[in-house]
Amino acid sequence: MSYGGDEDEGVGFATARGRDWPSVRQFNVFLANRLGALLNLVRRFETTDNRIIALTIIDSADCAIVRMVPGDPERAYEIFRQASLPFSESDLLVVTLPEGAQPLLQICRALLEAEISIHYAYPLMVGHLGRGALAIHVEDIDTAAAHLQQNGFTLLSENDLTDGDGQN
Repeated sequence: MSYGGDEDEGVGFATARGRDWPSVRQFNVFLANRLGALLNLVRRFETTDNRIIALTIIDSADCAIVRMVPGDPERAYEIFRQASLPFSESDLLVVTLPEGAQPLLQICRALLEAEISIHYAYPLMVGHLGRGALAIHVEDIDTAAAHLQQNGFTLLSENDLTDGDGQN
């Protein structure tokens, strides 16, 4: 079975993205815009040891989209399925904020140099090794990851967020 023509490359579809891949899974959860809906979602995580690493909300009159990065994506997937919550997954780059003045400017400038558009970004509530980090959704994750790494930026993987700080 072909999954995009990589059969001759030695890396199949199933192994193309692992826990050390320099991206992090984001869950996009669709909630009715009702009083207590966000509390019920957050409670499903906060009453377990699966922490919410990052969270942002897009609200409208009828519904809300909650974008979140959990500490354990596999367990989060099961939580959403068991709760019958509609959700989707997408990949983000998580960049450790560089040292020095204007770290956001440094990241934006590097992505502009590679002509990569940022669709949206939001901070992580839990950094890695005491450093702040930024979750970024970009138009071309592979090119963005390669360019950022070539320019000395540190990208975090799911392993870094789950195991790196010893808190998840």
